[in-house]
Amino acid sequence: MFPMARTALSRLRVQSIPQTMTRQSHQKRTPDFHDKYGNAVLASGATFCIAVWAYQHKLE
Repeated sequence: MFPMARTALSRLRVQSIPQTMTRQSHQKRTPDFHDKYGNAVLASGATFCIAVWAYQHKLE
């Protein structure tokens, strides 16, 4: 049983985390929605919240 398991495990291709990260960093990927518009959405949301907060405090 052990020689068969050892043979099966030796045939598995296991990559370490640094090898996987290196491989993934060399792949080119297309920018998704968050890459394209993430900062604009964050800035507009923050601006909206600040504007509502300022308006509410102006009424008091």
